[in-house]
Amino acid sequence: MELCSSLIEGGVTPSAGLIEMTRAAVSIALHVMIRPRAGDFCYEPDEFETMRRDITVAKRLGANGVVFGILDANANVDIPRTRELVDLARPLVVTFHRAFDMTADLFRALDDVCAAGVDRVLTSGGEPTSLEGQETIAQLVRKSGGRIIVMPGSGIKPENARSLVDHTGVKEIHVGLRSAVASPMQHRNPRVSMGAMEGREYQRYVVLEEQVRKLCSALRSAS
Repeated sequence: MELCSSLIEGGVTPSAGLIEMTRAAVSIALHVMIRPRAGDFCYEPDEFETMRRDITVAKRLGANGVVFGILDANANVDIPRTRELVDLARPLVVTFHRAFDMTADLFRALDDVCAAGVDRVLTSGGEPTSLEGQETIAQLVRKSGGRIIVMPGSGIKPENARSLVDHTGVKEIHVGLRSAVASPMQHRNPRVSMGAMEGREYQRYVVLEEQVRKLCSALRSAS
């Protein structure tokens, strides 16, 4: 389970309270996103220090892993700072998230995250969805040579998960499976928006157990 806040912005670091509550509620492995803000993945020194401190908090609150990505201004993996965070996070599992898809060269980036000591890389193959990027994902799996786990994410659903796994040869996938749920608020003020995206105050997203079961069933039948 990957835990993050603000999914509408691609996910940012969850609060300590949310990490603690989630850890108390689930027994499966919990991987906490470490992303200080939305936007690009080229971080200022103070943002990098924030990431360091958030990793320390996640470790203290019982996380099993952390998920982050750092690039330089030329869209290459920032190997020194990535390695520094990897070392700080140990013995937790480290995943390099889809900042990977924003790099200038995915295959060079694969070597870079391996050199930094990362355990897993999340990718859509540089495309909007994993289905569109599945050929590249298959190539990344072959190039990895077992050095790192290549985990596709974006656009994966129960109805397409099996074909993606069969085509790419991956051993893990990343899914959201979110469903929109209307707010219970009876009185609504359509003139005011609390965020940059209007109309989001009266809708939230949940993961339905039925969808998770469908996904698991589809994957169990995968070759």
